[in-house]
Formats: sequence, C-alpha cells, structure tokens
Amino acid sequence: MFEICPVRFWEDDWQDNHDAEVVRGGPNRTLSLAVARQNHLTTGASDPVDLPHVRGPTSDEV
Repeated sequence: MFEICPVRFWEDDWQDNHDAEVVRGGPNRTLSLAVARQNHLTTGASDPVDLPHVRGPTSDEV
C-alpha cells in the first residue's frame, strides 16, 4: 500500500475498476483512475506534471 508506480507515477490508493471514475483526492490529487489511465496513454504519466518522475516499463512490466 502507498507504493508509487515508477512507470506511471500513480500512488496505489486501492482504487480499482469498480470505482475508476471516482476522484478520491488524497495522494493522486484531482485525478480519477480512469483519467490517469488515459493520461498515461497520451502523455506517458498519470498526470503530465509528473512526467519528469516516470520511466519506461521494463520487459517484465509490459
């Protein structure tokens, strides 16, 4: 718990598919999991402001 993904820079807050559209606040600020996923696809990070903190996935993370 409370791990930050080095690929997406999303902090695990136990949000999952059943509530992916909910904005919980907290460590992921104003992002829902659904928006963070879309951001990652388009920018490479869950939130574009965090782009300097991410890295590409390793072969076992793809």
